[in-house]
Amino acid sequence: MHIVDGALAPEVVIGGAVLAVGGLAMGLKSLPTEKIPAAGVLSAAFFVASLIHVPIGPSSVHLILGGLAGLVLGWAAFPALFVGLLLQAVFFGFGGLTVLGVNTVNIALPAVLVWYLCRHGLQSQRPGVAAAWGALGGGLAIALTTACVGLALALSGDQFLPAARLVFLAHIPVMIIEALISGAAVLLAHRVKPELFATLATRP
Repeated sequence: MHIVDGALAPEVVIGGAVLAVGGLAMGLKSLPTEKIPAAGVLSAAFFVASLIHVPIGPSSVHLILGGLAGLVLGWAAFPALFVGLLLQAVFFGFGGLTVLGVNTVNIALPAVLVWYLCRHGLQSQRPGVAAAWGALGGGLAIALTTACVGLALALSGDQFLPAARLVFLAHIPVMIIEALISGAAVLLAHRVKPELFATLATRP
């Protein structure tokens, strides 16, 4: 899901950087102290999960856990995911530094969007209902991320349209897996630490 250096038009790279800075500012502003440990854990989980690539045709796929990060952190998913992407770019060359802003937006913006969509459902007193909303958020975040990647590629030239379609099709299994993981995580949290989702439920 990482876009590499040199693949995008300069205006797309600049636009992504601007949006990423805005998202980071919002995320740092809205990160409550009690969520900092969770942000660190989810950033590390994203970092590790994204390192495990499964080849599919000419490309490869990997887990992201962006939906789960968004459900737990809200806007704070931006700095958490940014740190993971930065470390991957520096230490392993995944993506790149010039496209770091675009990659951050592609993964973190869908995380925030699913938080807005699912945050009230996560407050349900019925664990099964909360888990269903968590599963929806996990799968939808991957779908939205593939859409963002496709849009960034499409804006950089028509020659990237086949690659954009391939990205979506290749990630359908990932959508299902992430939905199951996110639903299970929400179900567990709802039973052992229900307040995990409470502090962000009423934030704008």
